[in-house]
Amino acid sequence: MKTNFIDHVKICCRSGKGGAGSKHLFRSRAITEGGPDGGDGGRGGHVIIEGNVQLWTLLHLRYMKHIIASEGKGGGKSESTGAQGKDQIIQVPLGTVVKDGETEEILFEITEDGQRVILTEGGKGGYGNTHFKSPTNQTPRYAQPGEPGKEEWKILELKVLADVGLVGFPNAGKSTLLSVVSAARPEIANYPFTTLVPNLGIVDHRGNKSFVMADIPGIIEGAHEGKGLGLRFLRHIERNSILLFMVPADADDINKEYEILLNEITQYNPELLDKERVLAVTKCDMLDEELEAELKASVKVDIPVVYISSVSQKGIQELKDLLWNKMQS
Repeated sequence: MKTNFIDHVKICCRSGKGGAGSKHLFRSRAITEGGPDGGDGGRGGHVIIEGNVQLWTLLHLRYMKHIIASEGKGGGKSESTGAQGKDQIIQVPLGTVVKDGETEEILFEITEDGQRVILTEGGKGGYGNTHFKSPTNQTPRYAQPGEPGKEEWKILELKVLADVGLVGFPNAGKSTLLSVVSAARPEIANYPFTTLVPNLGIVDHRGNKSFVMADIPGIIEGAHEGKGLGLRFLRHIERNSILLFMVPADADDINKEYEILLNEITQYNPELLDKERVLAVTKCDMLDEELEAELKASVKVDIPVVYISSVSQKGIQELKDLLWNKMQS
């Protein structure tokens, strides 16, 4: 399936070499053997990363494997400093995590619009010969070369920013719920992993309020070990303030499915347990009153539970009210 959503790229960043210092000696009609007046070389260009609130994917970097900043210019006479190399600025969505390409160590995260961080620093310009003048060496005829630029591989990973993240096994009804409560139109079909990339929808709440909901690829048992879509899925729920667990009414054991889902996110990152959690039992249009009563008696979890049907709209407003109140508390 082709997609415009790209959440992981690896790029080679090459900063510019610093310009060389000048060895120039002052000359004029009146002075034929003047002292040193060589200027410093210009700094090489940086590779810089910048947050852009209008971006939502790393697609524009998919085929930009090499980001190369320009070299600084050499120093000139009259102690003139060479021009700096042009910086290369990479714009990324908010929620982009930058890692070292070799060790995969997290370096920093871009969280604000306009936030700038130097990704790979340009080489310093070399000193001109004026810096080396001394009482014992009045006319130094040497200068520093510019520092070389750096070449470093970086990994950029995007974590989706949303108020509510949907957590459930494939086919739990997450995409259907998002299509009902927002204008988002995720692909929906009756087979596992219909959702291969996160979908975001803005949910209108009682006229003048709204919040962002993320339908994230379905989890499977063992996801924290990288099975299925595994770590790609789990990375995105770190940025959600509320986790909405979804288990269908026809599941063999709703309590067990919830525990498996909870265990997967706990194994991945125990801090996720600090987030607000809600359980939605989906596809309740299949139940009559008697079956629903039996189901409610059997569900024993320590978080709020809402029984919904995206098809019949059952419980949808109750769910939106609950999520909104949780966000305000």
